[in-house]
Amino acid sequence: MTAVRIVAVVLIAAGIFALAYGKFSFTSTHDTKLGPIKMSVDEKQTVNVPVWAGVGAIVIGGLLLFAGKKS
Repeated sequence: MTAVRIVAVVLIAAGIFALAYGKFSFTSTHDTKLGPIKMSVDEKQTVNVPVWAGVGAIVIGGLLLFAGKKS
């Protein structure tokens, strides 16, 4: 499998994932230390993935996949 085909398959899979779920969440941790006191704050963040990004990834992956077969 060539590198172009691998990138194409990854783009198609990412596009399908983006259309199926539409968003992903992650937690970021902020630590601070003030003298003997140590504080930690966990902040949950959500990122919405636009539909056009998922469709675009599928289309570009498909084009790369078919362009790789011709050459």
